[in-house]
Amino acid sequence: MTTTVMRRLEWSAMDDAARDALCARGLGDIFDPALRESIAALIEDVRVRGDAAVCDALARFDGITLTPDRLRVTAEEIDAATVSPQVDAALDDAIAHCRAFNEQVRARASDWSFEPEPGLRVGEKITPITSAGLFVPSGKASYPSVAYQLGVPAVVAGVPRIALVVPPVPGGAGEVDPAVLVVCRKLGIRDVFRVNGPAGLAALGFGTASIPRVRKIVGPGSPAVTCAQVELQRHGVTTMMLLGPTESLVIADTSADPVRLAADLLIEAEHGTDSSVVLVTPSAALAEATDAELARQLADLPPVRAEAARASLGTNGGCVLVDDLGVAVEVANRFAPEHLQVAVADDAVDAVVDGLRHAGEILVGQHTPFSAANFVIGCPASLPTSGFAEVSSGITVEAFLKRTAVARADATALTRMAPSITALADHEGFPAHAAAIRRRNG
Repeated sequence: MTTTVMRRLEWSAMDDAARDALCARGLGDIFDPALRESIAALIEDVRVRGDAAVCDALARFDGITLTPDRLRVTAEEIDAATVSPQVDAALDDAIAHCRAFNEQVRARASDWSFEPEPGLRVGEKITPITSAGLFVPSGKASYPSVAYQLGVPAVVAGVPRIALVVPPVPGGAGEVDPAVLVVCRKLGIRDVFRVNGPAGLAALGFGTASIPRVRKIVGPGSPAVTCAQVELQRHGVTTMMLLGPTESLVIADTSADPVRLAADLLIEAEHGTDSSVVLVTPSAALAEATDAELARQLADLPPVRAEAARASLGTNGGCVLVDDLGVAVEVANRFAPEHLQVAVADDAVDAVVDGLRHAGEILVGQHTPFSAANFVIGCPASLPTSGFAEVSSGITVEAFLKRTAVARADATALTRMAPSITALADHEGFPAHAAAIRRRNG
């Protein structure tokens, strides 16, 4: 058996250490002690020196010299930004789908209440968070898709203050990707800033003379960007865990078309040499056919994308051969991928999907490729990575909402609860808690 692109692994032959190694992607770079130390120092510098530190970081890490008065992208720049008619129409299409999805999520996150006993009503009131900072990466590519994937949910939630930070175009004089500015214009986001990633996140976390302070920051990025978000939590800033290097996993059986399968594996594999892409299948023949097809399709990619794909499917990922689809589901749940596609026979789809518990998204069938979800479908595409799909979700309108419990009791209900309240207050040693009840009944 010759492997041309994918690293080949057999799940039944792997011990726990090997299985853990496959699933433990990304965290070593993000939590590298040297990186954490340097990011912590950068964050402290921004906290102390504000805009001056942000400008210094932009010069040091991005090679772009700006004065503080140029950190804000002007209204004129936002209004003048243009893209091709085709891209403009595509942005409208994508934003419409993303808005429709998030409006449905918002409609389901409504105020509610019920009466657990006569005279007592409890429930929740749903309101938007006070402010949000959105980070849109730049450097490897243009990412207007990230801008609307983050911006639309925040707008639908009704967040009153939304600030977006984005690194300037590499090699320029501070220009920002016009496609990102077009998205901001379409969404009504006017607080836009050109900054280095970690320094810009710190500026959002603390506030500077130019950049407003926000209470929650979201957005995918490099290990340095992700590390900065983790560090900012120590300063009371809420961030999402964990949006690191991209990753995908595909469960496929002999019904899958290897040409489409290879093409879909390359979608996330081309992102970068830190990405991870895994094929899980019970069919060695499908693995062979897909590997051969990958080698052919890699030739169509530019060298930098082909290099990324080989790393993603090689040392960072590969093909895992399993005994059956049941084991494939176990592997997927243990990996907890950011993106997951199910490419199996129709009569096996329900069992596979029902068994999946941990994934940022589940795309069913070979007519639902990752690129369709990344750009247009409307489901969240900013998703938890590095196994955090076990405990967190993609960014939707819910990321920008908060829940406040509301309760109202009448005299009858309070009298009924009084013995329980006083007994617990006495047990825990809080006499004022108990007195507040006893004095009412006195």
